[in-house]
Amino acid sequence: MKNRLFKKIFLSTAAALILSLITIMILLSFSVNSYLVREKKALLTDNCKTISDVLSNETDNTTSFYISLNGIIKVVSEAVSGEAYVSDTDGNVFLCSCREWKNEKTCIHANGKIPQNVLDTASEGSYFEVGNLGDRFRNTYYTAAMPFYSTDGSIAGYVYISSPAALLKDMWSELSDIYILCAAIPVTLLFIFLFFMTRKITRPIHLMSEAAENMSKGDFSKRIPIDGNDEISDLADTFNTMSNSLSQLESMRRSFVANVSHELRTPMTTIGGFIDGILDGTIPPEKRDYYLNVVSSEVKRLSRLVHSMLSLSKLESGEQKVQPTEFVLTDLICEVLISQEQRIDEKNINITGLDSGNDVKLTADRDLIYQAIYNLTDNAIKFTPDGGCIEFGVSKEKDGVHFKVCNDGKGIKPEELQFVFDRFYKTDKSRSVNKDGVGLGLYIVKTIIDIHKGNITVRSEPDRFTEFEIIFPA
Repeated sequence: MKNRLFKKIFLSTAAALILSLITIMILLSFSVNSYLVREKKALLTDNCKTISDVLSNETDNTTSFYISLNGIIKVVSEAVSGEAYVSDTDGNVFLCSCREWKNEKTCIHANGKIPQNVLDTASEGSYFEVGNLGDRFRNTYYTAAMPFYSTDGSIAGYVYISSPAALLKDMWSELSDIYILCAAIPVTLLFIFLFFMTRKITRPIHLMSEAAENMSKGDFSKRIPIDGNDEISDLADTFNTMSNSLSQLESMRRSFVANVSHELRTPMTTIGGFIDGILDGTIPPEKRDYYLNVVSSEVKRLSRLVHSMLSLSKLESGEQKVQPTEFVLTDLICEVLISQEQRIDEKNINITGLDSGNDVKLTADRDLIYQAIYNLTDNAIKFTPDGGCIEFGVSKEKDGVHFKVCNDGKGIKPEELQFVFDRFYKTDKSRSVNKDGVGLGLYIVKTIIDIHKGNITVRSEPDRFTEFEIIFPA
């Protein structure tokens, strides 16, 4: 079972989702880190300023002052989770809040002079860095520095506060854990939703692929279930409609081949049998003319069949171009009746309805309309009993030109009315009424009327009448 489309949609969407989450996490990390650094800078700088103000405002540099100062910087360092220390103008640390300095009067903060670039920047007002303060620290520290002043306004030294960056990293690590934990539940639900949604979207397409594969093998029975009212559902509905049409076309094709084979085989068998009988002497000489007339009739029927099929082929393929002209419809009907005058007289059929509608004009392809009316008239003559009546009607209405032909006779059964315009369909399947028809006449009429964007209908009452009506659009 192929699920390549499902995998593509699901995996690509999942990849986009994961990439989005990673991008959000990266952006969030930059934002949080930038925010924390700004907050840390402000905190360290403010506390540096506090110590600097204390030192700048003190004029009594006695031992008691430094003891008091040591207590102040100790409190400050604990408040900022770091260490505060003080250097002279040359960068030599002489006071620090760390425990090592308290015990040994030396510590990592007093390890060598403070770098000159730090002193130069701090002397301009303040200094801040994220680093190791000139390799003074093994790990990364946030360090803020600020000068303090003597009574004459000159710089007397510098105050520093350093706080390990590991504390903020630990905070960011905790935030990351919280972010991942909070994202895990909705992401899991989203993946479940994505799985079912992707399957819902791709399943009809998968079924269509299977159905199309079956169609290629001649199986038109498979249909796609329609669920919902979206583009995929519309596509499935269109596919089902196409399947129905293809199924009907395949059925018509098989019926067409079967009917053509039958229509060709029957007269050819008759012709071959009678000719062989004449040639081998089975048919006596005195009956040869009779059987030759039968052969001639069958040849003519074959000719009509071939002519009808050629006409139909041209109509369906579009080779028969419509050349509209304006003509009087009643005149065309009269031409058709004149061509059938002998048959009408032989059956003593009464023609009515042509005394009105003489001025009704129609713009259409005259030759095609002639063939349509000829086929309808031919049908009416065939099935009208001797002494019967055929009524024609022509009128111009709001919706267009109406033409109808109605004949007496046996009529058509109600259950057969829907099939009369099908190819090779015959109501006289036993051929007891008419043996010359090939079942294409009414189909050709329907095709011609469709080409002209018209409409043809039929109604009939058994043992009373059959009426065909054509409406040519205005």
